[in-house]
Amino acid sequence: MAGGVAVISPAGGDNYNGKVTWFVIISCMMAAMGGVLFGYDIGISGGVTSMEPFLKKFFPSVYEHMKEDTKISNYCKFNSELLTSFTSSLYVAGFVASFFASTITKVYGRKPSILIGGLAFLAGSAVGGAAINIYMLILGRLLLGVGVGFANQSAPLYLSEMAPPKYRGAFNNGFQLSVGIGGLTANLINVGTEKIKGGWGWRVSLATAVAPAIILTVGALLLPETPNSLIQRSKNSEASTDPNENVLLHKAKLTLQSVRGTTDVEAELDDLIHASSTISEKKHGSSFSQILQRKYRPQLIMSIAIPFFQQVTGINVIAFYAPLLFRTLGLGESASLLSAVMTGAVGTASTFISMLIVDRFGRRALFIFGGVQMFICQIAIGTIMATHLGDHGGISKEYAYLVLVLICIYVAGFGWSWGPLGWLVPSEIFQLEIRSAGQSITVAISFIFTFIIAQTFLAMLCCFKAGIFFFFGGWVLVMTGFVYLFLPETKGIPLEKMNHIWRDHWFWGKFVG
Repeated sequence: MAGGVAVISPAGGDNYNGKVTWFVIISCMMAAMGGVLFGYDIGISGGVTSMEPFLKKFFPSVYEHMKEDTKISNYCKFNSELLTSFTSSLYVAGFVASFFASTITKVYGRKPSILIGGLAFLAGSAVGGAAINIYMLILGRLLLGVGVGFANQSAPLYLSEMAPPKYRGAFNNGFQLSVGIGGLTANLINVGTEKIKGGWGWRVSLATAVAPAIILTVGALLLPETPNSLIQRSKNSEASTDPNENVLLHKAKLTLQSVRGTTDVEAELDDLIHASSTISEKKHGSSFSQILQRKYRPQLIMSIAIPFFQQVTGINVIAFYAPLLFRTLGLGESASLLSAVMTGAVGTASTFISMLIVDRFGRRALFIFGGVQMFICQIAIGTIMATHLGDHGGISKEYAYLVLVLICIYVAGFGWSWGPLGWLVPSEIFQLEIRSAGQSITVAISFIFTFIIAQTFLAMLCCFKAGIFFFFGGWVLVMTGFVYLFLPETKGIPLEKMNHIWRDHWFWGKFVG
């Protein structure tokens, strides 16, 4: 114990046999396509809202404020509730969909949720690309939100359950890497479509999401179900003599042998069956009622705190509105989109680095190091904007590019800490009986605060001005302290033995007992 914080050493998975196989790599790549679509939706919305033909068609008041030489502050030119509704409507639908996804994921498995997500993405992309008015545009975003709700609920669970415990961090961080790849792809497409003559390039940007949506949908049909889900469903049979139980158990064993690349999987299989059998003997209502019990208090708090803190890092300010933010600094339309590409590339590269080091250095170290890095950058950006960007006019190119560099360093800090770990840690801390409910709460909280920030950011920017960066920097400081005090290390611990970390923790042990 250091500084009053329990540091738990990994235990329990050393007797598991197996290796990283192509079977598990390809399966996880297919499931992670949900992350590509999530990132693409975020990146595309930020890009098209800076395209003048798009603004002129759907948000004429914003277009007029941007073009006219008025007395409106630099920080207020893009302030429009309708414009923020276009961005944030996706998260309202995602919030609602995540709870439906919880039931489907638990009762029918992870694959059906991923498939529903892919189909919703397909529909949303088609409607958005063909939009002729604001109602069609927002309907497309709502359908995309359903896809995000299902994919974000099921894909991280799928990755954590399929991955070998020793490399679970790297595999699960692949989801955030996919988010980064999707965002970077969207930014690159926006740079190209912005140059299309005739002012219809934004349609191409919105409709191109069909391509990864097709891959996710087809992939979901081909994916194997996770052994954890098969065993859980076998134990949910109404009668223990149900022949389906033996069929599902046999299928779970075959799947485990395929993903581990060995026939000797008895130790891991026995742990999965034991965990599921314990659940069957202790049924006390739904997963949502169980997670409210005192013994699950640590998991419940983390399922709320981690996604909340992930959103108040301020990263979605960059992800949603980077081109608009750069235009506030005085950069032109093309330069703003290219700057968004740069930040997207940095975020993707840093997430890849996180995949390589998360299972070596652990979750806590990356959380804390990344938090300090983001805090310093946000304070520096806020200081520069407060001293060099007034309500009118622009900022010198030197300071504009310095802000861009600081934003890239900030994005890198998020990319190897709170970005991937915000999905990894919640997906691995829940015991099987509360896993689908816990993941749904995580996704729902994430969507609630993503919606709040997306809906209010432009108004906050207008009100706080440069102080917006000090606001988010303060939250980064708080959440870094929270991790140091209350989050135990989860590196290398099998999912079905994760409850030990809470019993041995200096604070949570009082609840778990």
